Amino acid sequence: MSNHVYKVSEVVGSSPDGLEAAVDNAIATTARSVRNLDWFEVTEIRGHLREGAVASWQVAVKVGFRVDE
Repeated sequence: MSNHVYKVSEVVGSSPDGLEAAVDNAIATTARSVRNLDWFEVTEIRGHLREGAVASWQVAVKVGFRVDE
């Protein structure tokens, strides 16, 4: 990473199919409207319960994207 400037935003993704799917949903959706995505960091993990079992996962993800010069 040489001399780049990054902007950081936080998004939340969810999925009934697990943590990785929740992260993938967050990144894929963000990538449709934000250019220059370079990295991500999972900052929170939560879940939704239904009848005493895990129904879905939710992750808060910080995404970093390069600011155009």
